[in-house]
Amino acid sequence: MSTTPTIPGIHHITAITADAQLNINFYHGILGLRLVKLTVNFDDPSSYHLYYGDELGRPGTALTFFAWPGAYRGRVGPPQVTATAFIVPVNSLEFWRQRLASHQIFTSAPAERFGERFISFSDPDGMPLEIIASAKSPAPTWPGSPVPSEHAIRAFHSATISEEGYEKTASLLTDVMGFRQVASEQNRFRYRANSPDDFASTIDLLCIPDARHGTLGAGIVHHIAFRAADDAQQLAWRESITRAGLNVSPVMERVYFHSIYFREPGGVLFEIATDLPGFTADEPVAQLGKKLQLPPWLESHRAEIERSVPSINLP
Repeated sequence: MSTTPTIPGIHHITAITADAQLNINFYHGILGLRLVKLTVNFDDPSSYHLYYGDELGRPGTALTFFAWPGAYRGRVGPPQVTATAFIVPVNSLEFWRQRLASHQIFTSAPAERFGERFISFSDPDGMPLEIIASAKSPAPTWPGSPVPSEHAIRAFHSATISEEGYEKTASLLTDVMGFRQVASEQNRFRYRANSPDDFASTIDLLCIPDARHGTLGAGIVHHIAFRAADDAQQLAWRESITRAGLNVSPVMERVYFHSIYFREPGGVLFEIATDLPGFTADEPVAQLGKKLQLPPWLESHRAEIERSVPSINLP
């Protein structure tokens, strides 16, 4: 494959939860996502790392959480990813309003943005979420979802990044990462990746210079990851980002993908992650998310780790 780097869109989004069980009950039980991997934070093995997505947790569907028991709730504000949006079929918003209401989850009235209707709500930690109805939603890929397939969440639609000033971040997206500006409304500027897909390829920059700064904690997105097809493309991205004057981490082994990290000019933590090997690297499709998986270098500490993490009921 050519090493000319391209980014098809969002790989995954990682946030923080204070309660792993409530998180599982919400994202699997209510939103209908599959728990595709139960593991630990490789940099802090005393805490869970939960991964949700479609049947395989494909790039563009994977929402992950560091579970930090009892973590204080963070404050949403710049510079952060301040809304994570899922895509559903055009006729599904009323289904979702009713489903969420039946679980005592408040949703906003349907509104329209860039010609698409959406609702807003929050998860149990206060993390802002959106469901956006689109004619371009892909087909469902997980028959085991508790949500009817005709209304099921398909993937990410987009992510909103709030900044004090958006120009330098916009320049990174367009001049370095290959996004193009496709629309704007007041202080919201939309960028789309060079992608054949109509999902998980959109970033909205929201310019809110007078907003109170956000703080890290439960309900806050820790970082957003973008896709690289393979290791060669990832290394090419590392060179491009370094040439742009940003500090980039070495390649990190995450078992299910390889990662590099850097702070964009506004301060949000960006990651570029490889599409492969994926979540079936250490267990078959049918067994995904059914037991605690550890990377090879932590397997000898399994007993200690299992004692340190909370007991949870898996789907």
